Amino acid sequence: MRGSTAVTSRTAQEAATVRRTVPAPFGPVHVVATDDAIVAIHWCDDVPDVPPCDSPHPVLDRAAEQLAEYFAGTRSEFDLPLAPRGTPFQQRAWAALREIPYGTTISYGEQARRLGDPNKSRAIGAANGRNPIPIVVPCHRVIGTNGKLTGFAGGLDVKAWLLAHERRTSGQTLA
Repeated sequence: MRGSTAVTSRTAQEAATVRRTVPAPFGPVHVVATDDAIVAIHWCDDVPDVPPCDSPHPVLDRAAEQLAEYFAGTRSEFDLPLAPRGTPFQQRAWAALREIPYGTTISYGEQARRLGDPNKSRAIGAANGRNPIPIVVPCHRVIGTNGKLTGFAGGLDVKAWLLAHERRTSGQTLA
């Protein structure tokens, strides 16, 4: 898969989770991880109820470094171990998100077609809305068929920022 390592087999519920707050241009994000993988990224004021980790932690350290590079415009793909929790359908939808190239967008309908059923665009929208690892699993790259920005847990202003940032740093025109 583009931009990430394989999803780990150990569930996040079997391992203790910790978090680290990472600065972002639109406000801090909170990265949640086990010893083995990233399990979530929470937006600004949505501080997860897991203990903070300020000591060295290989997964959190890599995530913080790669997010800083992304925000600086020097990283276009993430190489992090991921373990998002979700249904098999959600897992397929999230895997498809990781295949959308940096600096490009697709519609929910296109994502549904890529998953084999063009009639499931609403289900795709719901799955993307439950994406626990935004930015790294780039649900912000999915837009409405009419080209408008729609639904995003971090807010449409953050989605617009992420898309504009990728457009600026990639030199590509978003479709």
